[in-house]
Amino acid sequence: MSAQMLSSWISSQRLQTPLLPPSTRPFTTNLEAALDARRKTHSCVNLRHKSPSSIDFSSNDVLSLASSGLIRMAFFDELAKWPGFKLGSQGPRLLDGNNEYIELVEAEIASFEKAETATIVNSGYEANGVIFSSLPQKGDVIVFDELVHASVHDGMKHSLATAKLSFRHNNLEDYRATLLSVKEKYPQIADGTSTVIVSVESVYSMDGDIGPLAQFITIGKSLFHEHHNIEFFVDEAHSTGVLGPRGAGLVVELGLEDEVAVRLHTCGKAMGGNGAFILSSKTVKNCFINYARAVIYTTAPSFPTLASIRAGITLMSSGMTEARQAHIQTLTRHFAKSLFANPTFQKAKEAGILSLPVLDHWEQKPYLTHIIPIWTRANYNHFLVFHLQLAGICTWAIDYPVVPRGKGRVRLVFHAGNTVEEVEGLVGAVVGWAGEMVGIEEEVKVGGKMRVPEAARRVEGEGEENVKKEEVNGKGNGLPAPGAQNNGTNGDVKMAEIIDVKEVHESGNIGVVEKRASVDGVVV
Repeated sequence: MSAQMLSSWISSQRLQTPLLPPSTRPFTTNLEAALDARRKTHSCVNLRHKSPSSIDFSSNDVLSLASSGLIRMAFFDELAKWPGFKLGSQGPRLLDGNNEYIELVEAEIASFEKAETATIVNSGYEANGVIFSSLPQKGDVIVFDELVHASVHDGMKHSLATAKLSFRHNNLEDYRATLLSVKEKYPQIADGTSTVIVSVESVYSMDGDIGPLAQFITIGKSLFHEHHNIEFFVDEAHSTGVLGPRGAGLVVELGLEDEVAVRLHTCGKAMGGNGAFILSSKTVKNCFINYARAVIYTTAPSFPTLASIRAGITLMSSGMTEARQAHIQTLTRHFAKSLFANPTFQKAKEAGILSLPVLDHWEQKPYLTHIIPIWTRANYNHFLVFHLQLAGICTWAIDYPVVPRGKGRVRLVFHAGNTVEEVEGLVGAVVGWAGEMVGIEEEVKVGGKMRVPEAARRVEGEGEENVKKEEVNGKGNGLPAPGAQNNGTNGDVKMAEIIDVKEVHESGNIGVVEKRASVDGVVV
């Protein structure tokens, strides 16, 4: 199943514009050209189904509330309490979509999260749009971590803020310097007329690290103590259910509820449902209702959405998820200890084949997050994913534009439903791949050719076999079998093209190697 899925991904990277008939309309031609720009770098995304038999080290179901059925049972229990519920909300919050039930759920959320009030919206993406399109005023300056969610950037595009300035990820010195430059450059900030809004996250989704929130607040307050004109917005999408007492998040864990103006929590990750909620003052909530277009012009969340959110909050607030939180810590620490103790892994790490920055000094950290990315040499992340998928482990390669160019990785997500044995299997698979890549690079050092790893060849072979079967059965799609480079002539892609050997840069005795391929595109 995994090989078929991966070979389907390979097929989705074939260039399409060279294959379009002359009669194709410009609209389609231009769209395929835009997609081909992604296909040329093997970054075109396709929809896929993960194998039900694979081990989940990928999904956002961190507490395993969805996969275990626990949230489903709590959801059905909640529905049973309201036998006459109406499915739809019947309108936006400002008109017919507001009701006693949504206000009840919001009040319970606010109580659990130690906030003045809560506002439920349809998604985390929408929530950041609500926040940044309605709260920053003309004259305000937004200072944000460079790795904040894309939805923050989209929200800021609709903001009235005078300026938006980024600082280097989790870098306290650059953060301080940015705040000082704002104070110096913008007189309305210096005299206290306008506000500095600091946007950060508690856990970063693609790096897996935790923001130094307490230090951010301390530095910010010290620099703007005269007028108290600095506020903090914290995106807790990936800490919900995982960090803090009973999963209330990092802000509550640190006791900083009164220091943070706006908190965003999502319900579609650890809580196992969908939707999101924003924690704030009543003044802020009134601004949402009056100025946030995503609140004003959209239908309010439906009763089932609200019921699933209440079910999740009930599970968390009752303490039923605490053991699951603790188990995630057990698993991540076992993974770190086992992997770092392996000599093959250490050899690959020293060679620059892979690294896990989030686990640096892991023994000294009070808690590890459930997100542990494995950074690799450019494009090696695809080969690692092939290896893991064929080992029955579900995880995915992450590339630009989700992460910066040249910062590809494999994102591992640990879940309460995973076992120690599954983690040991994951370690074994990662080490097996690392050992193979060490061997391949050692061959390069003595003048050998850069060959494609075994798992990648298996995936490619199955892809070619599937195309042949389609042609025999008369189900071919008119595309050539995968076999040539992505050079824009016939649209095909070969495994050797996924890895640019020039990216095997100097590391120890490994020098820059010219890309080369055999006649059919693969070096074996």
